[in-house]
Amino acid sequence: MDSVLSADSTAYLLAFIAVGTAATFATRVIPFAFFSRHSEHPLIQHLGRYLPAAVMSLLVVIFLLRSGHWSAPMLGLDALVPSLVVVALHLWRRNALLSIIAGTACYMVFQQSGLF
Repeated sequence: MDSVLSADSTAYLLAFIAVGTAATFATRVIPFAFFSRHSEHPLIQHLGRYLPAAVMSLLVVIFLLRSGHWSAPMLGLDALVPSLVVVALHLWRRNALLSIIAGTACYMVFQQSGLF
């Protein structure tokens, strides 16, 4: 009986993952397919220029507010220093992957070592 439930649960989980994957992929592809013929439109060019920076700024603010230890004596340096590393690296190298990896590594070092 347990093996039947386990097989049903596994099939259910696989189906759930497949549907979730398809839905996530569709939400990423549909805007590109829809706007591909309108790439020269000024609104699309404006969004392409400023939206990534706006989204990254929003994520940084949310990250700082939620993950920093603002009641500690160092007032959120555990979140501020990695954020500054990300901003400085991105302004210097203009490489999002490098900035994200370095910021994450810096944050994890601070969290795991207990420096702040």
